[in-house]
Formats: sequence, structure tokens, C-alpha cells
Amino acid sequence: MTDRFNGNFTQQEPIPEEAIAAAVEVMRHGRLHRYNVAEGEAGETALLEQEFAAFTGARYCLAVASGGYALATALRAVGVEAGEPVLTNAFTLAPVPGAIASVGARPVFVEVTEGLKIDLDDLAAKAGEARVLLLSHMRGHICDMDRLMEIADAAGMIVIEDCAHTMGGSWAGVPSGRHGVIGCYSTQTYKHMNSGEGGLLVSDDAEMMARAILLSGSYMLYGRHLAGPPAEVFEKVRMDVPNISGRMDNLRAAILRPQLAELAERIEAWNARYRCVEQGLRDVPGVTLVERVQAEAFVGSSIQFLLLDWPAETIDALLKRCAARGVELKWFGAEEPVAFTSRYDHWRYAPSERMARTDRVLAATMDMRLPLTFDLEDCALIARIIGQEVTAIGTRGGAR
Repeated sequence: MTDRFNGNFTQQEPIPEEAIAAAVEVMRHGRLHRYNVAEGEAGETALLEQEFAAFTGARYCLAVASGGYALATALRAVGVEAGEPVLTNAFTLAPVPGAIASVGARPVFVEVTEGLKIDLDDLAAKAGEARVLLLSHMRGHICDMDRLMEIADAAGMIVIEDCAHTMGGSWAGVPSGRHGVIGCYSTQTYKHMNSGEGGLLVSDDAEMMARAILLSGSYMLYGRHLAGPPAEVFEKVRMDVPNISGRMDNLRAAILRPQLAELAERIEAWNARYRCVEQGLRDVPGVTLVERVQAEAFVGSSIQFLLLDWPAETIDALLKRCAARGVELKWFGAEEPVAFTSRYDHWRYAPSERMARTDRVLAATMDMRLPLTFDLEDCALIARIIGQEVTAIGTRGGAR
């Protein structure tokens, strides 16, 4: 076992030349603020919103400063108040409960299945406890959205979708973010489009989008939003909604527009890499893969597998052995949060009872990025290294 991978799991591919040229043009004219436009000029941010609305099939779109800001803005737009319970996945990343906490509300966690999706039976049991579900399609895993919406509709529950990992994905042909009342997306560096930081919201609800635009800091310039609702909708609410500035700027929008045009091609490339690693791990004893169903059109920008009921010390040893051979695995079972990886019991601002089924799943969940800087040979090598190390530990009796 001498093979070693020498790639970088955090190095993204370069920004497209067309995006670089567009960004330079914005810097040359200096009109970076979204509302600072020349006579007759739409502005890069307004054009991005228009194009992303068309991409998702939504009536309205708003570009903002980050994915987390998009989530908090969506919560405010649907009227979430301080102290109010909001349901969300127990398996997610910190910005999701963080958005709930940022508006003074209280996260109530729903169990996760071995398929790394929200447990719909547990959701049905808890649906009466909250008016809003902030659904996280964590790591790109899309649950049965038809059944989820049946549960939500029966309970009169508003659904906000966190699509940070599912931009370009869909369930049964419906784009991710279009089942709930608002869909939220991220353009942070490790997401499907890269502007360093950034976020997008889409909705068909005119009043909710008007509120979101006002919240983002439109002042009274909301008429410059090409993908916003009519002016009369703003007239109803414009004096009642606070300005919580979090606009996207024209520079980031200029970088994103050419990437949106290439997104379908990028998704195909990610999924080829995902399938390569998946195939390499399929027959490794002890590895449980997450099977994807036909209705779920996913984006394989990362891959997860489970080592169910392995002792923590054995998984820790596996992480070190893989790292020594250049393969960077993340683990949701670690006692302390590491970089972006944390779990519900780490978030003291969102106290929760222990969730035994979720704890078992998280203790087993291994997570790995698949940047497009990797080619298929890289992915085959990575899978081979992981398989060899899992097998070696299992052969030594380290796994149960």
C-alpha cells in the first residue's frame, strides 16, 4: 500500500476567463454597488437575479451577501419571531441553526436516516410543534419531497429550503428550492458557483420576496430589481420592514453569471467523479454507501459513506492513515468540531435532547469533497486508498 494522492482537497478550479473579464470591467467603471448604475444600465446583480430566476423557474430572485444571510432573511420574510420554534435537520452545518438563532428563534431538530436525509416519520411526529421547517438538503441529499410536502401541507407548515449543496439538483424533475415557499442558495467558495461569499433566494410569493428585498437593504430603490415583484407589492410593506443590509455587489455578480451558464456542464463533471469514487468503494467490507434513488437528481460535489458501529478510536485511526496517504476525510463523529464540520450537540446556542438514531448515524458518517481540480484517475486512486485502509483496519479486527 504505497500509493499516495498528492492533490489538494480545498483547491477550487480557476474562475472562468469570461468571469474574470466581466469582473475587471466592473472594476474599471467602479460601479460596484448594486444600485450604482449608469443611465439605462441594469447592473450585474440585477441581471444575475433575472438569470437565476429563469434557471430555477422561479418568479422572483434576490442576490445577497451570503448563504447564511439568505437563510436568516427567509426566516424574517415569513415572519419568524423571537422564541418561536423552527424545525430543522439534526444533520446539517452550523449556519442553518445559526440562522434560526440569529432571529431569536429556537431550533428544534429532526432525526436523520442512514441515507443522510431528514427522517420523515420523525418530521411527521413533530410537524405540529412548529409553524416553519428550515429544511437542509445537507451534503446534497434530497429526501422524498413529495411526501415531505404532504406532511408540511397537512400541518399548515411553511417550508424554507436550504439548497447550499443542491444548486442544480432536483426531485422528480422539480428543481431543488422550488418545493417550499422560499429556496436559499450559497455561492461560497466550496459551493457550486464560487464568488468567495454570496447567496441567492428564490420564491413565487410576491409579498415574501418584497420583504426579503427590503430586508436586504434596498432603501426605496426596489424598482431596480429585474426579478422582483411589482411596485404595488412593496407599497404595502415598505414602511414596516427593517433594513438589515446584506446586498450582493456587482463584482461578485459579474463573477457568477458566466459560472451559471456553465453549471450544467460542471454538474456532469462532479457526478462523474462521484460515481467513480462510489464504484471504487462499493464492495469494500464495512463501508455503507448512500444509495441515490432515481427521482433524486443530485450534484456530486462531495461524497459520504458510513462506517456503522465502528469504535471512535478505530475511525480516528483510519482518518490518520488516510491523511498520511494524502486523502482528507471529514468525520461527523468527532467529539470536538473541526473546521466546517460540527454537529447538533456542539451548538450550545441550540440546546437539544440526545437523539440516539441520529447519534449513531453521525458517529459513522465520513465526508469528502470532490473538487473539479481532481480528474477521474485521481478519484479512482482516492477510492483505492480508502478501500485499502478500511480493509486493513477491518482485517486487524479494529472494526466491530
